[in-house]
Amino acid sequence: MNDTSPRRFAIVGTGSRARMYTRALTDTHRDLGLLVALCDTNATRMAVHNRIVTEAGLDPVPTYPAEAFARMLHEQKVDEVIVCTVDHTHADYVVAALEAGVDAITEKPLTADLDGLKRINAAQARTGGHVTVGFNYRYNPVHLKLRELIASGAIGEVGSVHFEWLLDLRHGADYFRRWHRDKANSGGLLVHKASHHFDLVNWWIGARPEEVYASGRLFFYGAQNGHRHGVAGDYPRGHDSPGADQDPFALHMADSPDLTALYLEAEHEDGYRRDLNVFGEGITIEDDMSVLVRYDSGVRLSYHLVAYAPWEGYRISITGSKGRLELDMTEFAHTSPDQDEQHPVRGMPAPKENTAARLWLRRHWQEPEEIPVNVGGGGHGGGDVAMLTALFGRLDDGVRPDHADGGNALITGLCANASIASGRPVRVADLLGEEGR
Repeated sequence: MNDTSPRRFAIVGTGSRARMYTRALTDTHRDLGLLVALCDTNATRMAVHNRIVTEAGLDPVPTYPAEAFARMLHEQKVDEVIVCTVDHTHADYVVAALEAGVDAITEKPLTADLDGLKRINAAQARTGGHVTVGFNYRYNPVHLKLRELIASGAIGEVGSVHFEWLLDLRHGADYFRRWHRDKANSGGLLVHKASHHFDLVNWWIGARPEEVYASGRLFFYGAQNGHRHGVAGDYPRGHDSPGADQDPFALHMADSPDLTALYLEAEHEDGYRRDLNVFGEGITIEDDMSVLVRYDSGVRLSYHLVAYAPWEGYRISITGSKGRLELDMTEFAHTSPDQDEQHPVRGMPAPKENTAARLWLRRHWQEPEEIPVNVGGGGHGGGDVAMLTALFGRLDDGVRPDHADGGNALITGLCANASIASGRPVRVADLLGEEGR
């Protein structure tokens, strides 16, 4: 007889992003899976997640310190673990799960460095376990439509892709006040953020990167730049700092009960500060990056990411042998420094609930045609909700990205970082070494 009982899920890493999974398993998607345990280095944050569980009318789930991760998998008979920890630790938990016979879902990126990538690939090959990467942008209906048009041959054979991503002064700044600001933790924005975008391109064109050339710098954030541009505030962090009170770049966690519970009240355990000055010292990631990628299919990608733009959104142009597709996505047309309905917490990015999309098909020798598209509701243009349904329902939808997809997106960012460091193009095969693809 087939076992029809719901799959048993555990979450490791109980920060802000992980709440989406906790809420899904205890509320919106509770019919598809069962949350059985939480694991973190910080007991206070796990208690916040257990309050989400009890508010949904369920009993609190067992909590485990990080060093008891393997014991948790065994004691709670976990079928699948959701990894939401700091990026550079993803590989530790994914590998441990696979070795224990447990499948893994990891937030993007797959991991943050080459060693972690090789370890995950080796563990997956040894165990045959399944790894899923949380590339929610694949599930955005606009992105699905773009893929459908490319696959239909609407623009013929793809020759080139241009992709420009703009992070505004709220969202972009947020990466420079928390653990992401240290490249050892996050791999920088070309790994942590751009892995989303590299995955979309890989998926749209059905190709893998072969060579990458990149240039990047820290232009806007950081102490030296802040003073040069006349925007630096003299304070260590946003909380309880008089100098931060009128600074639009400061995050005021006390404005938010959620941030207070997850971070301010958890500081006594590990000292982690979520609200550092974006114009302080110790930032090792770039905020302005350009990347050129050559794919095994011959397609070329030009990509640009800035993290200090006055508006937020992206522009994508895909040119082929029969025409061109052009997508404009505006997530915030204007970034306000003030508190309002969209931005109730000073300094915090607001949910992107009002994204506007326009998609044009420009065939050779024909008038341009605007393709109707509808952005989905909820986070990431509807991507979050659809992804959760696919993950917990284990849908075989042709969209769900696995470890190979995660690796192909990650290696583009890793090659880009290596190229920035060396000033030369970097071949994927050379970075991977003797083990190859």
